[in-house]
Amino acid sequence: MTRREFTRLAAVGPLRFGDGRDWFFQRRFGLFVHWGLYSIRGYHEQELYRKRLKREEYEPLMRQFDPVKYRPAEWLDVMEQVGMQYVCFTTKHIDGFCMWDSAETDYKVTRTPYGRDVLKMLADECRRRDVPLCLYYSVVDEHQKNYPHSGRPYELAGPQAGDEPDLAAYLEYVRRQVRELCTGYGKVSGIWWDANVLQVRDASMRAMIRALQPSAVINNRGFDDGDFGTPERDYDRGIEGVSVFPKPTEACESVGSQSWGFRKDEDYYSASYLKRSIQKTMAKGGNYLLNAGPKADGTLPEKAVNVLGEVGRWYKAVEEGLTAEPAGRLTQDARLLFTRRNKTVYLHITAEFESEAILLRPMAERPLKATLLNTGKELEAEVAALPKLWNQTPDRCLRLRGVPEGMAGAVVKLEF
Repeated sequence: MTRREFTRLAAVGPLRFGDGRDWFFQRRFGLFVHWGLYSIRGYHEQELYRKRLKREEYEPLMRQFDPVKYRPAEWLDVMEQVGMQYVCFTTKHIDGFCMWDSAETDYKVTRTPYGRDVLKMLADECRRRDVPLCLYYSVVDEHQKNYPHSGRPYELAGPQAGDEPDLAAYLEYVRRQVRELCTGYGKVSGIWWDANVLQVRDASMRAMIRALQPSAVINNRGFDDGDFGTPERDYDRGIEGVSVFPKPTEACESVGSQSWGFRKDEDYYSASYLKRSIQKTMAKGGNYLLNAGPKADGTLPEKAVNVLGEVGRWYKAVEEGLTAEPAGRLTQDARLLFTRRNKTVYLHITAEFESEAILLRPMAERPLKATLLNTGKELEAEVAALPKLWNQTPDRCLRLRGVPEGMAGAVVKLEF
């Protein structure tokens, strides 16, 4: 690699907060867990909203919730086997059901047949293993009487019988519940807001969280811009053209293509798709939060665990390249991304190539060694003078050979 190219690499500085929130840049791959009453019928985490159900058709599900096989240690075993390093858990989704023993409502897990605080059980296990725990909280609440429903996304069509719409009162309810979460479960490493369709801005929410949990990162879906962005699935096409994220970013995806909560008839993503998705995020400096929705009995679906296992075997093989500092694109080929660690450069191949060779124009220095991290195989690497199309001037560039055809998530370690 030329001196000029290394200078360009060095110009890409790491993103940091400069305080306890910097755990976010050290633990880059996390497990998202969507779990609630919606797991009972196994349709979707937005079952009440999507099926246009009445509360009296949905809320009695709490009398059936009895996850007798729930073992948070087993979740974290899977997480660690995959190579994940933190957890984000849904404390309250849009249905308003609380997965902790909130003093603010009876619509909660401790009033089910199970009767135990599942969040406390998870928090205790995370603390025992030193695993950062982040907490998801939906601003939309289809149960709480003060929420001002008016038919916006995820809301009911309007106030229901017994409701007392009052935005100020509802926001105080939110504030009290988030205070509970930040004071009753030990160290909280993040608050993951969602569904603020009210579009309320309130800097005091952030100030409260920061005062109670100074190491907690806060996402951008709540009451201000937060600490990091949250591109979801493939909805945000704008990130495709970015080679290095300019601000802290955590992409989120689920192993299931139809839902985030447990779905009985789920269509699971292929491991190949997920590998490329993870690679395209992490090579740009982002974090990646991959979701699995537990069944009503508290266990993770077997097929989800199998997909996670295949992703994990790949991730552990290529992790050193994914977690290196982003270096953007050093070639003219948009299918390639780069990360670096000192004098080692990692090439991320994010799409299939049409020939057996990968040409790294304009790079023109031979590495000491080129290794395909996926398999440990050493690749053929040479600086070749190749004829350009429509031009007889030799084109000197680094040429790599030996990456298997169709390999998803290929990472090549180039030692200079």
